[in-house]
Amino acid sequence: MAGIHISDIEAAINHWRQRKPSPDGIVLADEIRALAEVYALLVYYREDYADEATMPRAAYAAWLEWYHTTPDTPCIAICSTSQGDEICKGCGRTFDEVQRWPAMSPAEKRGTWRRITLENKAWRFNTYAERAVATSPAPNAQTEASNTPT
Repeated sequence: MAGIHISDIEAAINHWRQRKPSPDGIVLADEIRALAEVYALLVYYREDYADEATMPRAAYAAWLEWYHTTPDTPCIAICSTSQGDEICKGCGRTFDEVQRWPAMSPAEKRGTWRRITLENKAWRFNTYAERAVATSPAPNAQTEASNTPT
């Protein structure tokens, strides 16, 4: 059974707080209230994960709607598992995770995302992230170039 990490519950609460802010600072939207109950129980019992299968239906629906706003796959189209690596250098997923991805539940996918983000070893988090920063122009470079007399 897959678990939904408390940080994902918190992210979903923040998502809903932006979408449906409290009109008076007291009343919460139904989605926020449902997720907050799960969050409070996790904190109270000092648990890190809510069970995807037994999560209250309203809370799961609110979480799932937030989940659909996140990227589905960590793939960056450089799959080294096709070359025989057990762990993909591009995205950080295991060969098994890459193969099973379409059949994985949302909580299983988020669990994989959490692991690869914490490991921070895949190229998606370093080699290609650095290249993106190195090749983009400085924020004011274009403005300064257009203001320079020729």
